[in-house]
Amino acid sequence: MSHAPQVSVIIPCYNQGSYLDDAIASILVQTYQDFEILVIDDGSTEPETIEILQDYQQPKTRIIRTENQGVATARNLGIAQGQGTYILPLDADDKIADSYLEKAVTLLEGNQQLGIVYCEAEYFGDKQGTWPLPEYKFPDILVDNMIFCSGLFRKSDWETVGGYNTNLIYGWEDHDFWLSLIELGREVYRIPEVLFFYRQKAASMSRSMTAEQYIYSYTQLFDNHPQLYSQNIQAIFAALVTLRVDIFAQLERARERIKQLEINEQELQQELQKTQLDYREADSKIAAMEKSKFWQMRRAWIKMQKLLGLLEKDPIYS
Repeated sequence: MSHAPQVSVIIPCYNQGSYLDDAIASILVQTYQDFEILVIDDGSTEPETIEILQDYQQPKTRIIRTENQGVATARNLGIAQGQGTYILPLDADDKIADSYLEKAVTLLEGNQQLGIVYCEAEYFGDKQGTWPLPEYKFPDILVDNMIFCSGLFRKSDWETVGGYNTNLIYGWEDHDFWLSLIELGREVYRIPEVLFFYRQKAASMSRSMTAEQYIYSYTQLFDNHPQLYSQNIQAIFAALVTLRVDIFAQLERARERIKQLEINEQELQQELQKTQLDYREADSKIAAMEKSKFWQMRRAWIKMQKLLGLLEKDPIYS
């Protein structure tokens, strides 16, 4: 009887075959080696990805193929077929540090109430630097998710909550899933070091949700977790009021800045008008000077010096 791995790393892949080797390489070098990798080909249509996955061979790695149904369904399929006690979802274009599994599994095994382990993160790719996510805090997560998708959790908890909900059609399936685990009373811990790397691509950085999509997604979160939101409605309204206050403060600062710029513009306009007046006065004085008898004598003197070869050009106009 073969040994069941402790960790199943679940990688949905839809047309991201060009990044897959990087993601899997970051797993294969882990200091904790008791894992399996399941790549779920979510009905890829890109020729390059199809070719890569056609006969993909990597240690400890299985390919599961399905028609395109979205990342939530792909993750659920992979987790259902995984044998691990613990689950790590990983997008096909992201990476993890070599000690992530070891540190997360140690924490999960040492505390049975711990349900989500994640870490600090950095961007890489077209944008680099720290991903400035705030540390987990409840009930703040009801309004704003601060846990990226690649946190470790227990497969038994996934089974208890029924997996990832598939009704978050604009994303946020990870946010919804974390709320499901929190409803179980699970604790959350963030490892205080960078162990996750989130790839930034120009196309993904320019994409954002519309107001209608935000409203739909928040409404769906509330519908999926009515008791959790109802029990913490005061905190949610407090967050909304704080947001409103912050927005009005930003607007007031913007108005003050615009007002100051307008004052500066008026001052600059006055300074410009004064400079133009001074220029016209100076130009008039020069014109009057050039018509004077003295200037006519000077002009004749300069002309004589040039004829005698004593002067090449008028020093005033050079």
